[in-house]
Amino acid sequence: MRILIMGGTRFIGVYLTQLLVQKGHEVVLFNRGNRPTPVEGVRQITGDRTDTTQLKEKLAKENFDAIFDNNGRELSDTQPLVEIFQDRVQHFIYMSSAGVYLKSDQLPHIEGDPVDPQSRHRGKHETEAYLKEVEIPFTSIRPTYIYGPQNYNDLEAWFFDRIVRDRPVPIPGNGLHITQLGHVKDLAGAMANVLGNSQAIKQIYNVSGDRFVTFDGLARACGVAAGKSPDQIKIVHYDPKKFDFGKRKAFPLRVQHFFASVNKAMTQLNWQPEYDLISGLKDSFQNDYLASGRDKAEIDFSVDEEILQGNS
Repeated sequence: MRILIMGGTRFIGVYLTQLLVQKGHEVVLFNRGNRPTPVEGVRQITGDRTDTTQLKEKLAKENFDAIFDNNGRELSDTQPLVEIFQDRVQHFIYMSSAGVYLKSDQLPHIEGDPVDPQSRHRGKHETEAYLKEVEIPFTSIRPTYIYGPQNYNDLEAWFFDRIVRDRPVPIPGNGLHITQLGHVKDLAGAMANVLGNSQAIKQIYNVSGDRFVTFDGLARACGVAAGKSPDQIKIVHYDPKKFDFGKRKAFPLRVQHFFASVNKAMTQLNWQPEYDLISGLKDSFQNDYLASGRDKAEIDFSVDEEILQGNS
């Protein structure tokens, strides 16, 4: 297949590009050209997708069998792309988010659950609704938290920063909120398995790890990945309502139960996660955190100090 990836040089796109090339596909990337391509020889079309005129000029004469829209956040990002390729693409795969789901007492989230119209990811849901409406052969992927080497969001690295320096890990609430992480390589595998799968057309899939974990459990798992025993991890619980952090981030996860069933993806996409949480975190710790030298970097722990002082 000839495949277009919007983005392709950061995190998910890197793994997806590598995997699709390994599978023998011809991959073309569209991005601003600020980073090298993850696979030598892969063609890169440089441009700004938010400039509709430029997008159409650069892509209108190109033909693709499938398109992965990895970095569309708002409907206005994706609509021009769909208008170019609506009647001449076999498959349009959209990267959405499990963050679209409305908070619920009944978990895990499944694909038919109500969405939150006020969610910060509402642009993703508006795009999904548009894709259904325009009759393009689409599939939408909804990951929960994505982790792994090259993660540009401080997720697992936030825990590693404290663990390697023998600092307390401040966790909001009682540490029993349940969440879910999925390794980026497993996400790329599920995305690749969508191709050529007629059952996946007009479907939405949650994609993540197949197990859930408490906040405290995640801290201990990060400790194990960093070579420590779970009982060495110093966890401090605090009430986040007692603090005003402003725009500063005190914790990398939303303070609520947040996890989704991946049964549909496993069944219909012939996919299953390769990484369990510990092996995935070890991969991230060894091949990214230590490899990048972050364990020796200067880290701002001022918010932690505020929590620890206010909690004593």
